[in-house]
Amino acid sequence: MIDHPKFFKKITDSIVTIILYVLLLTLIAGMLRVLLDIRSVAIDSLDGGFNKIVTNILTLFIVIEFFKTFADYSRFDRIKLTDITDVTILIAMREITVGLYSKSFTYEMLFALSALLLVLGTIRVLAVRYSPERA
Repeated sequence: MIDHPKFFKKITDSIVTIILYVLLLTLIAGMLRVLLDIRSVAIDSLDGGFNKIVTNILTLFIVIEFFKTFADYSRFDRIKLTDITDVTILIAMREITVGLYSKSFTYEMLFALSALLLVLGTIRVLAVRYSPERA
Protein backbone atom coordinates (compact mmCIF):
# COMPACT_ATOMS: atom_id res chain seq x y z
CA MET A 1 0.00 0.00 0.00
CA ILE A 2 1.22 3.51 -0.79
CA ASP A 3 1.91 5.77 2.14
CA HIS A 4 0.31 8.91 0.71
CA PRO A 5 1.82 11.48 3.12
CA LYS A 6 5.36 10.17 2.43
CA PHE A 7 4.68 10.07 -1.32
CA PHE A 8 3.34 13.65 -1.24
CA LYS A 9 6.37 14.79 0.81
CA LYS A 10 8.80 13.22 -1.69
CA ILE A 11 7.06 14.88 -4.65
CA THR A 12 6.93 18.32 -3.01
CA ASP A 13 10.57 18.02 -1.90
CA SER A 14 11.57 17.17 -5.48
CA ILE A 15 9.62 20.11 -6.87
CA VAL A 16 11.11 22.52 -4.31
CA THR A 17 14.62 21.24 -5.11
CA ILE A 18 14.06 21.83 -8.83
CA ILE A 19 12.73 25.32 -8.12
CA LEU A 20 15.80 26.07 -5.98
CA TYR A 21 18.11 25.06 -8.82
CA VAL A 22 16.12 27.17 -11.29
CA LEU A 23 16.32 30.15 -8.93
CA LEU A 24 20.06 29.62 -8.51
CA LEU A 25 20.53 29.63 -12.29
CA THR A 26 18.36 32.75 -12.47
CA LEU A 27 20.56 34.46 -9.87
CA ILE A 28 23.69 33.62 -11.84
CA ALA A 29 22.14 34.82 -15.11
CA GLY A 30 20.87 37.99 -13.43
CA MET A 31 24.29 38.78 -12.02
CA LEU A 32 25.86 38.28 -15.45
CA ARG A 33 23.25 40.61 -16.91
CA VAL A 34 24.08 43.31 -14.33
CA LEU A 35 27.77 42.98 -15.17
CA LEU A 36 27.01 43.28 -18.88
CA ASP A 37 24.75 46.28 -18.26
CA ILE A 38 27.62 48.19 -16.65
CA ARG A 39 28.82 48.65 -20.22
CA SER A 40 25.57 50.44 -21.10
CA VAL A 41 26.25 53.11 -18.48
CA ALA A 42 29.34 54.17 -20.41
CA ILE A 43 27.85 53.74 -23.90
CA ASP A 44 24.25 54.88 -23.40
CA SER A 45 23.24 57.86 -21.42
CA LEU A 46 24.10 57.68 -17.75
CA ASP A 47 20.42 58.02 -16.87
CA GLY A 48 19.23 55.14 -19.08
CA GLY A 49 22.07 52.79 -18.14
CA PHE A 50 21.69 53.54 -14.45
CA ASN A 51 17.94 52.89 -14.68
CA LYS A 52 18.62 49.51 -16.28
CA ILE A 53 21.15 48.51 -13.63
CA VAL A 54 18.95 49.60 -10.72
CA THR A 55 15.99 47.70 -12.16
CA ASN A 56 18.05 44.53 -12.64
CA ILE A 57 19.58 44.69 -9.16
CA LEU A 58 16.19 45.18 -7.53
CA THR A 59 14.91 42.20 -9.52
CA LEU A 60 17.86 40.16 -8.23
CA PHE A 61 16.91 41.05 -4.66
CA ILE A 62 13.43 39.67 -5.35
CA VAL A 63 14.91 36.42 -6.70
CA ILE A 64 17.18 36.20 -3.62
CA GLU A 65 14.13 36.52 -1.36
CA PHE A 66 12.30 33.82 -3.34
CA PHE A 67 15.39 31.61 -3.01
CA LYS A 68 15.44 32.22 0.75
CA THR A 69 11.72 31.43 1.01
CA PHE A 70 12.04 28.12 -0.85
CA ALA A 71 15.21 27.19 1.08
CA ASP A 72 13.35 27.81 4.35
CA TYR A 73 10.43 25.75 3.06
CA SER A 74 12.71 22.83 2.22
CA ARG A 75 14.25 23.02 5.70
CA PHE A 76 11.16 23.66 7.86
CA ASP A 77 8.28 22.38 5.66
CA ARG A 78 6.40 25.65 6.02
CA ILE A 79 6.39 29.10 4.51
CA LYS A 80 6.65 31.95 6.98
CA LEU A 81 4.35 34.93 6.59
CA THR A 82 7.33 37.25 7.04
CA ASP A 83 9.08 35.70 4.03
CA ILE A 84 6.06 36.21 1.79
CA THR A 85 5.55 39.80 2.96
CA ASP A 86 9.26 40.52 2.43
CA VAL A 87 9.04 39.34 -1.18
CA THR A 88 5.86 41.31 -1.80
CA ILE A 89 7.32 44.46 -0.21
CA LEU A 90 10.38 44.14 -2.45
CA ILE A 91 8.20 43.73 -5.53
CA ALA A 92 6.17 46.83 -4.63
CA MET A 93 9.33 48.83 -3.90
CA ARG A 94 10.83 47.73 -7.21
CA GLU A 95 7.71 48.86 -9.08
CA ILE A 96 7.77 52.23 -7.31
CA THR A 97 11.46 52.72 -8.09
CA VAL A 98 11.10 51.73 -11.74
CA GLY A 99 8.01 53.92 -12.13
CA LEU A 100 9.74 56.90 -10.55
CA TYR A 101 12.83 56.51 -12.73
CA SER A 102 10.81 56.17 -15.91
CA LYS A 103 8.44 58.97 -14.83
CA SER A 104 5.48 56.86 -15.92
CA PHE A 105 3.49 56.92 -12.68
CA THR A 106 0.19 58.58 -12.14
CA TYR A 107 -0.49 59.82 -8.65
CA GLU A 108 -3.21 57.17 -8.27
CA MET A 109 -0.74 54.36 -8.93
CA LEU A 110 1.82 55.85 -6.56
CA PHE A 111 -0.87 56.22 -3.88
CA ALA A 112 -2.07 52.64 -4.40
CA LEU A 113 1.44 51.17 -4.14
CA SER A 114 2.15 53.32 -1.09
CA ALA A 115 -1.03 52.07 0.58
CA LEU A 116 -0.01 48.51 -0.30
CA LEU A 117 3.40 49.08 1.29
CA LEU A 118 1.75 50.47 4.42
CA VAL A 119 -0.52 47.42 4.72
CA LEU A 120 2.33 44.98 4.02
CA GLY A 121 4.58 46.74 6.52
CA THR A 122 1.85 46.50 9.15
CA ILE A 123 1.35 42.80 8.40
CA ARG A 124 5.12 42.26 8.63
CA VAL A 125 5.37 43.99 12.01
CA LEU A 126 2.36 42.09 13.36
CA ALA A 127 3.72 38.78 12.04
CA VAL A 128 7.00 39.34 13.88
CA ARG A 129 5.35 40.63 17.04
CA TYR A 130 2.80 37.80 17.29
CA SER A 131 4.95 35.04 15.84
CA PRO A 132 4.16 31.49 17.02
CA GLU A 133 7.89 31.03 17.64
CA ARG A 134 7.83 33.76 20.32
CA ALA A 135 5.02 32.11 22.29
